[in-house]
Amino acid sequence: MTPWQTAASAAARNLGRDAIFCGLTALLPLIAGPITVGYRGFAPTLGWLLMLVFCGIVLALAVHLLFDALLFRLASSHETEAAGLAAVDDLLFRMQLRKPDRTPRGLEKRIAGSRRIVWQQRLALVLYLVIFAILQLNASGGQPPG
Repeated sequence: MTPWQTAASAAARNLGRDAIFCGLTALLPLIAGPITVGYRGFAPTLGWLLMLVFCGIVLALAVHLLFDALLFRLASSHETEAAGLAAVDDLLFRMQLRKPDRTPRGLEKRIAGSRRIVWQQRLALVLYLVIFAILQLNASGGQPPG
């Protein structure tokens, strides 16, 4: 494998891992929330709706990152970096997701763009978990469960 193929494969692997981890982490409070609150009363509906919105954001970004990971795998399957990135650009053009650029971006810029999405996903996940913690404290009246 050439260095750019190794970088593309590593990016695909890391993006897939991050997407799955954050996606599953976002689903756990939705499952555990009603169970841990019990019948002591639920927090305001607006809080739960806000939590669902952030969960949706995290899951949407997870899907986007999984798609990016597949694109990096596609790029790494070609012999040269130019051919791999051209294949990615062609696929995105055929799917009508992006118009062709006059000067295509290099692999490093594409990886940096995906890393920005990872950080946006992590920020949304942190906000989501903070809202969940606040709702749990509100539902329990500030008392520990038990």
